[in-house]
Amino acid sequence: MVLQSAPFARRSVALSPRIVPDRRRHKRVSLTLLGRFMRATKQEYPCKLTDISVGGAALMAPVAVELNERIVAYFDHIGGLEGTVTRVFDGGFGMRFSATQHKREKLAAQLTWLINRDSLGPSEERRHERIVPRNSSSELKLSEGVVIPCRVLDVSISGASVGTDARPAVGQEVQLGRLRARVVRHHEQGLGVAFLDIQQPVALRRYFG
Repeated sequence: MVLQSAPFARRSVALSPRIVPDRRRHKRVSLTLLGRFMRATKQEYPCKLTDISVGGAALMAPVAVELNERIVAYFDHIGGLEGTVTRVFDGGFGMRFSATQHKREKLAAQLTWLINRDSLGPSEERRHERIVPRNSSSELKLSEGVVIPCRVLDVSISGASVGTDARPAVGQEVQLGRLRARVVRHHEQGLGVAFLDIQQPVALRRYFG
């Protein structure tokens, strides 16, 4: 399922990834992302994220949900978020996430990147340190399952430039090696991709170094 999002943020906030799970102790930040959510009935609906923390979120939705109902929401750059409805309000609901500490730490890193990226503007998306891998050979898996060889021209914690003759559509989800990504642009040598999960620098260097 390909989701379209229109992310923006009102301010730059650094989130602390190591927070003991507790519903209202988490600092909420304003972040708007379009996505979809699945109810306990397995029916899916569009939704809009309005604020989020590593412990929970508030969503606008076109249908009413029940308190304590199990919800799975999907957003670009974040992925799936599972939890239960803790409050309902006019036009939406609040949910508390059911997640491991590792998942919360990963979510904190994703939110920090999204918030700072959006507050600084598109020109800052490439400010992360780019490295030219010693081993540039990799594989690009397209959404239809086709796997093609490619070269990693450079890479950062948020994305990569890939040398390839393939031109999957901008917005299409692909897999670079083992990393999930989305095509964000085309260039003369190939394409640029943004990772759906923000990578740890040490792991990135180990993988592409």
